[in-house]
Amino acid sequence: MPGKVAPASVLKLVREGRAKELNSESADSAAGRLVLRWKEGAAGEVLKAYARAELVRLQRGFFLIDSIVAAAPLLGLLGTVTGLATLFPEQGLPDSQTLTRGVGLALSTTMIGLCIAIPALLAANWLGRRVEVLSSRLDVLVEGLEKNPR
Repeated sequence: MPGKVAPASVLKLVREGRAKELNSESADSAAGRLVLRWKEGAAGEVLKAYARAELVRLQRGFFLIDSIVAAAPLLGLLGTVTGLATLFPEQGLPDSQTLTRGVGLALSTTMIGLCIAIPALLAANWLGRRVEVLSSRLDVLVEGLEKNPR
């Protein structure tokens, strides 16, 4: 992902003060698009705003994984409540078969919810960290562009 967002070739040219040498072919990456904006005259806060827009673009699907992380345990809890609700019929205590079925349903739905939520949480954290790293690289790129002669 870093190579597609901030290719080493783009970062190297910026570090060497040769950002003007980049052409429109480099616009297929976030770093390349920032360099093109810089070449068009964007500087300071405007260039930083473009960098933030690139980060927002990278985060465009995060709401889905965040929703899965939040909803999966709740669905498991709903299954638990449903399973436990079947334990107690209107006329007293349940028989052993109903008790076993209700507890089994409660446990299995809780387990399914957690089996979905835990990997999704790990993925969300990993992706969030990757975006932080890329954000740092884009910040360095913007600072480097500010030092480059036009």
